[in-house]
Amino acid sequence: MLLDHELLSQLAPLELRARKIVEGFISGLHKSPHHGFSVEFAEHRPYNPGDEIKHIDWKVFGKTERLYVKKYEEETNLRCYILLDTSSSMYFKYFSPWSKLRYAIHFGSSLMYLMHRQRDACGLITFGEEVNQFIPAKSSYSHLRMLFSEFEKLLEEEQQGDPEKRKTATSKVLHEVAERLNHRSLVIVLTDLFENVEQHDQLISSLKHLRHRKHEVLLFNVLEEKSEQKLDFPDRRLRMQDMETGSQMEVLPAQIREDYQKKVEELTHKFKMACSEFQIDFEQLDTQSEFDLALLAYLNKRKRLG
Repeated sequence: MLLDHELLSQLAPLELRARKIVEGFISGLHKSPHHGFSVEFAEHRPYNPGDEIKHIDWKVFGKTERLYVKKYEEETNLRCYILLDTSSSMYFKYFSPWSKLRYAIHFGSSLMYLMHRQRDACGLITFGEEVNQFIPAKSSYSHLRMLFSEFEKLLEEEQQGDPEKRKTATSKVLHEVAERLNHRSLVIVLTDLFENVEQHDQLISSLKHLRHRKHEVLLFNVLEEKSEQKLDFPDRRLRMQDMETGSQMEVLPAQIREDYQKKVEELTHKFKMACSEFQIDFEQLDTQSEFDLALLAYLNKRKRLG
């Protein structure tokens, strides 16, 4: 489904938007080489020798020519936690109608909707310089509704703007989360990685801590690609302000664009390589793009975990 910010914004409540995003994604899978996902991730799993034939879904077989059996509540044992960065830099937008925070909230709600369909337990952790909210993972529908309600509150705050200067301390937060999660979980981090370059090593260390505690990690770098990665601003002198510290500087984008893009590419590559070394999945999310590839990245991760 093509992302239509205006259309989605008109839908209420958030659960309806999440369902619309997921259903559009599923529809796309039916038309793609990944069509097998469209049944497997929902309420079915592949047939295994020894499964009772009466549980085979023959309608699904007719569509896919693959054998699937219906999945039951007791077959699910995955816990998922969505860690959402709510610091000031996440309020940024320039070209996109949505801020990074609003985009991340809609993506996070879509993930939760998918998780609920898979009967996975889902929890929510919001953070800035510290953990702001820690909601343990559960799989009930009433719990899902409560999580959507928390997202709705964050959307209301985002709509009102950000009067504070709230910094990011992702590495500190991830170390705390690694210690607080007692059961092996899939930890999905939604952040713009707005950290000082000098702190990237500490961030990798905290991600390694999660892996050491046997958690699976899927890190989504949420950014507005056109402005933050390509510096594709109009060629006139601009005054830029750090949303977390308030410091300002004047720049002429055309003069620094090439060097800036090269530096960003180098840093991103280095970070990706470090993540890869420790089996941490790293994906970039552009706030002007559809959610499909990101949702597919989640499904690929989910499939590998069984």
